Amino acid sequence: MPIAPEPLAELPPAQWSGRPTLADVLPWTARSLGETWGGGAGLPEVDARDVVVFLVDGLGDRLLERYAADAPTLTTLRATTLRAGFPSTTAASITSLAGGVPCGIHGIIGYSFRPDDDSRVEGPPRLLNALRWTLDRSDGEPATAVYPPDRVAPLAGALGDLADAGVAVTYVMPGEFAGTGLTRSAFRAAGTHIPAAGKDEVRAGIAAALADRSAGRRFVYAYYPKLDGAGHLDGPGSASWRKMLRSIDGLVADIASDLPSGAMLAVTGDHGMIAAGRRIDLDTEKDLTAGVATIGGEPRVRHLYLADPASAADVVATWQARVGDDVRVATRAQTLDERWFGPEVAPAVVPRIGDVVAVAKDRTVLVCSVGEPFEATMIGHHGSWTADEQLVPLVLAQG
Repeated sequence: MPIAPEPLAELPPAQWSGRPTLADVLPWTARSLGETWGGGAGLPEVDARDVVVFLVDGLGDRLLERYAADAPTLTTLRATTLRAGFPSTTAASITSLAGGVPCGIHGIIGYSFRPDDDSRVEGPPRLLNALRWTLDRSDGEPATAVYPPDRVAPLAGALGDLADAGVAVTYVMPGEFAGTGLTRSAFRAAGTHIPAAGKDEVRAGIAAALADRSAGRRFVYAYYPKLDGAGHLDGPGSASWRKMLRSIDGLVADIASDLPSGAMLAVTGDHGMIAAGRRIDLDTEKDLTAGVATIGGEPRVRHLYLADPASAADVVATWQARVGDDVRVATRAQTLDERWFGPEVAPAVVPRIGDVVAVAKDRTVLVCSVGEPFEATMIGHHGSWTADEQLVPLVLAQG
C-alpha cells in the first residue's frame, strides 16, 4: 500500500507578520541603489550601482531545500527567505514585486477575478483572467477593450518611482510578453525590452543591459517561466522539473560570473508549488455551486461571486458541511478582517474579492473540469498559503 505524503505545513494569515515579502524587493532595490525613499526592512544591507532581479517562475524555498543537490549555486547563494504574498500566483506576485505593494492595493488579486465596475469600459461584468488578460477563461477573447490594464491596476508603484529617479530600466523576458495586459498592468516603467526565451538569451540579455559602463544606475528585470511549466505538467520534484532546476542553477552561476563590478544579482520566485491530492470538481459538485453566478481564482484559491451576495453565510455553511477541513471558506468580510489580501485593501479592490473565498488546504484542489479543462488536469498547483507555496528564496550575488 503506498505511503501517504506528509501533510503540508500551513502558513495562514495569523503567521504572516514579520517576514519580508515580494512587495519589499523593489523598495529594497531602491535602497540598495541609494534612493532615500527605499525600504525593504529585514533584507540584507547592500550597496549597488546596478541591480538585476531575476524571477524564476515557480522557484519555491521549500522545493529548493528539498532538491538542494540539484541546485548548488542557488543553495550556496541563498541569503534569506521571502513570503510570496496571497494568493501565491504569478499575476498577483509579479505585480506585487513591481509595484512594491500587496495585491489589496495594486488590485491584481488572483489568477482570475471579476474587476470592479469602474475598471470596466463596456459591457456587463465579466471574469478577467489576469495572467492571459482574457475574458471568462484562459483561452477566452482578449480583455483589453473591456478591462484596460491601466484602469484595473492604475498605480505606477515602486518600479515607476525608480524610473522617475533616473534609473534606467530594462526587461529581459520572452518577446511574447511585451505589451500584454499583465505586463502593462504590472510594469509601469517603459524601459527597454530585450526578448529572451532560452537560457542563453537570458544570459546574453542581462549582459547586454549591463554592458555600457558609462551609463548611470540600471535596473534589470529578467523572467524565466520554464520551471513553473515543468511543475504544472509533470509535478514539482519530477524528473523533468529537476532537470530544469539544474539548468537554471547553471544559468544563475553564469549570470553571477558575468556581473560587472558594482552590480548585484537577486534571484527569487513568484511562488512555490505542491502536487495535487484530493480533487473536488466544482463543475460536478452542484451543491457547492448552488447560488454561485461566477467562479474565479484557480484550483488552490477560489473566488465565488454569488447571484445574491446576501446568501454568503449560507454558502459558507454549505461548503463547510461538504468539504470539512480540506478547505478554508470565508465571506469577503472575514477575509478583510483577517487581512488575507494585505494590511489594507483599497476601496476599488474590495468588490473584486469573491462574496465567498475558498482556500484549499494541504494538497486539495478545487478544479473546474468543464470551465478550465487544462488547469483541471495539471499535477502541480499553487496559490494557497502552505509554506510550500508561500515561501520563496532570495539568492544574492555581487560583481
